[in-house]
Amino acid sequence: MAVTRLIQPKFNAGVSALIFDQAGRVLLFKHTYRKYEWGIPGGALEYREQPAEAVVREFFEEAHMHIEVEKLLRVTSAKEFPHLGITYLCKITGGEFKPSHEISEMKYFDVNELPIMLFAEKKLIQWAAGKIERLK
Repeated sequence: MAVTRLIQPKFNAGVSALIFDQAGRVLLFKHTYRKYEWGIPGGALEYREQPAEAVVREFFEEAHMHIEVEKLLRVTSAKEFPHLGITYLCKITGGEFKPSHEISEMKYFDVNELPIMLFAEKKLIQWAAGKIERLK
């Protein structure tokens, strides 16, 4: 077992929350530490933490708001580096936004008029918006 841990590549895992309002706009956070400030809410899993619990925890830590996971949308493995991304469709269930050291603002955006942001996140939002629309 110890030898396996030494020779296998290490992966990190992240979770993200896609939240859409009644008009179909997506909620984004303005991050204080990113080159492209606007992005999808999310963060990293902690050791022995379940992904659905992690996305709820991360959202609360960053925005002081409660969310509920509605559905697993996508699990992807990055080609560029050892990272597993887990994205959930979520809804806000309570709380009031308070800025944190990581997040200065949150705002809903039309999925066809997204701000400058990571291309992969923009692509994920547009894919999810289309998928959700087909499910209605």
